[in-house]
Amino acid sequence: MSNELTPKQKKFADNYIESGNATQSAIKANYSKKTARVIGQENLLKPAIKTYIEKKMKEIESHKIMDAKEAMELLTRIARGEERETVVVGTADGLASTTKEADLKTRINATKELLKRYPDNDKLLEQQIRKITAEADIAEARAKEYDPEDVGNDSDGFIEALNKGAKEVWGDSDETES
Repeated sequence: MSNELTPKQKKFADNYIESGNATQSAIKANYSKKTARVIGQENLLKPAIKTYIEKKMKEIESHKIMDAKEAMELLTRIARGEERETVVVGTADGLASTTKEADLKTRINATKELLKRYPDNDKLLEQQIRKITAEADIAEARAKEYDPEDVGNDSDGFIEALNKGAKEVWGDSDETES
């Protein structure tokens, strides 16, 4: 058997690409309704039809589906205010459409989406992590130094533990000033 598809097989494959349903694709390709289920499954096993479907899916993927580079370019255009959108506005004469650049909130969101892809460049995230770590260290120090008998007393051990936790997070201030 040659690698060329018959017109019926091609129609089946094209319908299958659209619907993903082998039985319905066989019926639309003019196979008998009684045997459509079996024929549909058999067609999917035929190497020539499988190859045709795979080839077409790759074409569709490359032309219809946005890849990562294209998504990044779109987000960049939005963040820079280069991408315009059509907006319908009400006027005294009825409705009119106009184009405008993305609002500030949309541009900020696009920028955040871009920065998510570059975690090393996210200084805000880095600072938030430092703050959370410091808070956790302080809470741990408080838990270690907590003495139920000293409730109401500001013990030196508690203050020392807080200072120690802060030094671990931010370093000793005496050493960093030189």
